[in-house]
Amino acid sequence: GGQTLSPCLCPGSMGAMLALPPGQGPHQVGCTDVMVGHTRQGLFLRLFYPCLPRAGAAEPLWVPRPEYCGGLADVTLGHRWCSALLGMAIGSCRVPVSWNGPLKPCSPGYPLIIFSHGLGAFRTLYSSICTELASWGFVVAALEHRDHSAATTYFCPAEAGTEEWIPFQRVPQGHKEFYFRNKQVHQRARECVRALRLFQGIAGGRAAPAILPQDWDLSVLKDNLDLTKVAVMGHSFGGVTAVLALVKEPSFRCAVALDAWMFPLENLLYPEVPSPVLFINSEKFQTPESAAKMRRLSSSNSQTRIVTVLGTVHEQHTDLAFLPGKLFSLIFGRRGTLEPRRALAITSQAALAFLQRHLELQERFGPWDELLEGVGDSVAPGVPFGRSRL
Repeated sequence: GGQTLSPCLCPGSMGAMLALPPGQGPHQVGCTDVMVGHTRQGLFLRLFYPCLPRAGAAEPLWVPRPEYCGGLADVTLGHRWCSALLGMAIGSCRVPVSWNGPLKPCSPGYPLIIFSHGLGAFRTLYSSICTELASWGFVVAALEHRDHSAATTYFCPAEAGTEEWIPFQRVPQGHKEFYFRNKQVHQRARECVRALRLFQGIAGGRAAPAILPQDWDLSVLKDNLDLTKVAVMGHSFGGVTAVLALVKEPSFRCAVALDAWMFPLENLLYPEVPSPVLFINSEKFQTPESAAKMRRLSSSNSQTRIVTVLGTVHEQHTDLAFLPGKLFSLIFGRRGTLEPRRALAITSQAALAFLQRHLELQERFGPWDELLEGVGDSVAPGVPFGRSRL
């Protein structure tokens, strides 16, 4: 159960202390929130997409509402730093993307990535990797899961103006962690499939009524998505969610799993994973059991790849990597030695090379292929136990 992503401070307390990098690809990136349905069986996600540049575009808040700060504090209760940091005013950290910016048209259609967050996180905590991928020509849908694994989340019942919040839940006393988490991972994978169905519906001309007030019309995606090119991706609990989504939905052609927490997946499912997975691990998080599960998948699919980014820790796949070093160490105990922007570049380049290969994209990501074999600066093949540059 020590798998929780544990940022215990309110992003507000950071003010300008958290500077997220803009995407390095050729496209400007836009961003909007999408909620579908009036029950918890609906969907909530943040969409990142290539957009047209426009002067004076507003940037969205990194943490969209104060409730998420409370959720983060709750997830990490027991940190003596929390209350002091949380007591500080909510700052103004923003994501360097254009809020509700106009979609950049693309006649062949953009490939789609469904992204699943880690335990105790929420839809915006992976803005840096989602922005990066969108800047290279992907539409990325970052889900906010409703299985009680998000720091908090909400839905809007049909009565106007009401909200129902879904708090983070720990494994209840007396419950076996595996069964509790296994039930969650199945719900999460179903939510990934529902997200794909939403976009398939839009592409087919079905209207998706917006629950949230916004000036971004989902129907603009209708002729700008290529739904023959769809992948699923996630971090930690989201990484294993992505693997399971491949079993549930053959339209997902591959998965990218960032430091996947393999524990919640039942063993009989391993032979059932039909499509290739790229496992990108940090140095310190994986266990021998988890590594064995990854190797089991790679032995049954010759296209599956396992690499490790040296000098990184588990939380470095999140935006919290861009906190100042001392603050990061205060919350997480230690930070990796690899510079966060470099870690993000390696992770995204490896993902892009893998996506190009398995979605059959006509892009120029080929030079990064060697990363998939664990060749290059700060990468190693497999899951390296006992090696450390931290």
